[in-house]
Amino acid sequence: MSSAARPDHGPPASRRLDELRAPQLDRLLSERSILIQPLGAVEQHGPHLPFNTDLLIAERVASAAVERAATNHDVWLLPPLAYTKSNEHAWSSGTIWLSADTLLRVLDDIGRCVAMTPARKLVFMNGHGGNSALVGVANRELRLHHGLMTFLAHPGVPPDQGGVSAADEHGMGIHGGTDETSMMLHLAPDLVDMDAATRNIPESLVDNHHVRFGGSVGFGWLSNDFGPDGHIGDPTTATAGRGADLFEAAVAAFVDALGEIDRFELPISG
Repeated sequence: MSSAARPDHGPPASRRLDELRAPQLDRLLSERSILIQPLGAVEQHGPHLPFNTDLLIAERVASAAVERAATNHDVWLLPPLAYTKSNEHAWSSGTIWLSADTLLRVLDDIGRCVAMTPARKLVFMNGHGGNSALVGVANRELRLHHGLMTFLAHPGVPPDQGGVSAADEHGMGIHGGTDETSMMLHLAPDLVDMDAATRNIPESLVDNHHVRFGGSVGFGWLSNDFGPDGHIGDPTTATAGRGADLFEAAVAAFVDALGEIDRFELPISG
């Protein structure tokens, strides 16, 4: 097909950056553009959820939010990054993870490439709580090395980072529990085996005020420290209806956040 049959003018047919052609990217992106990088994981999620749970949720929330936000904001979706820092699940065959050093280097490489476009803002939509601290480090490094304004968002704040989980999980439904399973029942029910779902709450931590998931004192842990199945939460109470509500709330919250990111400026930059 000739270039005349593929005009590079008019509104973009897609907000997926990898579907653009080079002339389109140069024309459509500006310093107002916001690039969104979904971060997932390929890691065990107990006997009832697939390895791609975090990847699928992050990509779906980011994609839906970009589609909705594109009416008012110059947002663009990058392809999701599947492999991240999942070594708390390294004991499980099928978990594919990067070391902290490798992931920091990968994120820096992504930032270096983003900085070569006109865009000045990069948002990580992170579906795996085990990445959060490291992405916080990466955000500052990217600001320092490449001059980007960088942001970290989640589909929902992880319970061990101040978010909430179902009441009967005592705030500790951090991995494969009620909410994550509900989201997957909504998004990909064919990948969920509810017959294999079991409740697994670290009861020994329930009465702790400080040393617990979401407490004021953190601790190092591996997912099989809390049982051989590797999940921490209660998936038995999950429903697709709850998942639909959670998904809509996640998309709406991210769209709202993108509005603030669009308006956000550092008082002094350069």
